[in-house]
Amino acid sequence: MPAPSTILITGGAGFIGSHTCVELLDHGYSLVAVDDYSNSSPQAYSRVQRIADRFLSAVYRLDVRNTRAVSDVLDHHSVDAVVHFAGKKAVGESMRKPIEYYDTNIGGTTSLLRAMDEHGVHQMVFSSSCSIYGETDKALLSEQDPARPTNPYAASKWACEQILADVCRLRPEFRVLSLRYFNPVGAHPSGLLGESPRGGEVNLMPRLAQVADGERKSVTVYGDDYATPDGTGVRDYIHVMDVAEAHRVALEHFDDAPGMRVFNLGVGEGTSVLELLAVFGETCGRDIPYTVEDRRPGDVSELVADPREVAHEWGWRPTRDLAAMCRDAWRFRQLNPLGYAD
Repeated sequence: MPAPSTILITGGAGFIGSHTCVELLDHGYSLVAVDDYSNSSPQAYSRVQRIADRFLSAVYRLDVRNTRAVSDVLDHHSVDAVVHFAGKKAVGESMRKPIEYYDTNIGGTTSLLRAMDEHGVHQMVFSSSCSIYGETDKALLSEQDPARPTNPYAASKWACEQILADVCRLRPEFRVLSLRYFNPVGAHPSGLLGESPRGGEVNLMPRLAQVADGERKSVTVYGDDYATPDGTGVRDYIHVMDVAEAHRVALEHFDDAPGMRVFNLGVGEGTSVLELLAVFGETCGRDIPYTVEDRRPGDVSELVADPREVAHEWGWRPTRDLAAMCRDAWRFRQLNPLGYAD
């Protein structure tokens, strides 16, 4: 089977989706993107096209839970594969809005599968999450470790993976590569693309940038009593450009094996919240004041990837370090203090 050349990207205007658009356009893919802009901006596409010096084939505003709308898109474009980013992604918000998370993340995936199947599109790269692993005492988490989701966001991603695995088992023509990201951060080095949330919770890196430029007085650290070296949560941060690159590489590997396959995307090193504050402060040359509050329900103490499987199977590894992640995120903030509304 030839490598896919026309890709449908759901959530294409989002943080990871927009960076992946640049990566794929840079490598000659034709892209059709859909997004409902609930946590993104259509302005991201103009930035994508400016960086790549190429236009997307088409852009649509729609909710992937609307199967008819997705089918209409597939009626008009001959799509070879889907990269599925669309969904809600905040742990804390999912604890307050569990029904919305299950409806959006699971309902959107099943709706998309239905439309794909109707149009003979049977290849998907799925945006999954390390949060599936939950609380663990292992230093590094491999793809073989059990799922123990501790919040509705993680549970919704795990449910989607189970659905996708069943579909591949019962319908052998389907091929799915599920990429479990650890903590994507950073921005495009041009400063034109970055993390610019419009709704829901703001992730840690954008909050650090907001404090550094004075929009916020301090960053809130949720919990300093975890069983970690400094008491704060430890995560495996990976540059969003590495994550985007991994999606492009994934599109070349559908035929490696039948069914659904799962891969971790991380660097294999943990960084605590306080360590990240320190590196970000050094990068921007400013102090990052912080306050400590109680742990958030659903959070876990430590999530760090064992990234050897994707390196072994695809010969791919992330190449950008934590300093680059902080530097690029800070550049985006400096150039875009109002996000894409600027």
